Amino acid sequence: MTAAMIGWAHTCFGKLAGETVESLVVRVAQEALADAGIEAKDVDEIVLGHFNAGFSAQDFTASLVLQSSPAFRFKPATRVENACATGSAAVHQGLKAIAARSARIVLVVGVEQMSATPAPDIGRNLLKASYVKEEADIDGGFAGIFGQIAALYFQKWGDQSDALALIAAKNHKNGVGNPYAQLRKDLGYDFCRHESEKNPFVAGPLKRSDCSPVSDGAAAVVLADLETALRFGRAIAFRAVAHVQDFLPMSKRDVLKFEGCSVAWQRALTDAGLTLEDLSFVETHDCFTIAELIEYEAMGLTPEGQGARAIKEGWTHKDGRIPVNPSGGLKAKGHPIGATGVSMHAMSAMQLMGSAGDMQIADARLAGIFNMGGTAVANYVSILERIK
Repeated sequence: MTAAMIGWAHTCFGKLAGETVESLVVRVAQEALADAGIEAKDVDEIVLGHFNAGFSAQDFTASLVLQSSPAFRFKPATRVENACATGSAAVHQGLKAIAARSARIVLVVGVEQMSATPAPDIGRNLLKASYVKEEADIDGGFAGIFGQIAALYFQKWGDQSDALALIAAKNHKNGVGNPYAQLRKDLGYDFCRHESEKNPFVAGPLKRSDCSPVSDGAAAVVLADLETALRFGRAIAFRAVAHVQDFLPMSKRDVLKFEGCSVAWQRALTDAGLTLEDLSFVETHDCFTIAELIEYEAMGLTPEGQGARAIKEGWTHKDGRIPVNPSGGLKAKGHPIGATGVSMHAMSAMQLMGSAGDMQIADARLAGIFNMGGTAVANYVSILERIK
């Protein structure tokens, strides 16, 4: 435990007309500093998470954070990227700067603007996070990739359409209580379960309700070393973190196991001296409902092939054994690639401070976060605990 969050900020996620990457970055940077009660001059280092891959014409974005205050001029600022785990990569990079004692206070910003991109280009951009040599021709973009994973899972473990619909319905119900969420409508199980004009099949057994939306948005957190953090009014500490990178080609892995996710969870829980059951809730990477289902197994909630039990028996509901995605997850909250991991940390901090409003999990003490890039290629776990 070397650092803590002392402030955070979050835009609404969605199709944000009139916004730019720059305007989103500037807003959350200023709001996070204000939330922490510090000024730009107090920040030692800046880390920006921004995937881009063709979503923005501006592709050199680290210094955009400096647009939020002239006091940021001449401070080190770096952009990091690790596909859909870009936001958590930025957070973990900030933690490394503090652990190395090259910084006491780090501002981390995550951002993406996707909705201004033509639909065909969105799919092509996202496929850049796959192994292009073998996977770029899969129909349906990343939905096609996860559609193939879902089909393979169904072949091995039986049709799990009921479980996927239950996951989608849970996350949409949770998203109603999230003021930052892109989709704030309780769609219900029946809508998510059945094909319809408004809920067509997209790829393999995945319907539209199984897929996270195209999103714009930004989030930011202020990190500080523990000695500094404890001087402030609140501190959400990183009890443990883990980053595990797996092979990029799906052909080199069993894509139904998410082994990198498993290893990351095991390392983080061991380092924290905890078990999964000790956690008050988990925010996990449900880019597609099949991903959340497999992640139940990878995190150790159920044995392999039995992930459906967790949702069918209510374990992962807000009042269950271990609530998963009380924010609504990527499915309802939205998935602006570079912002997602930072958002997960900000949302978890709100929960641990008891300030999550209608999202609140009662007596939340320990949070687990899993953010992944690609098909469980980049795997980041954070375990958070309020210490002040």
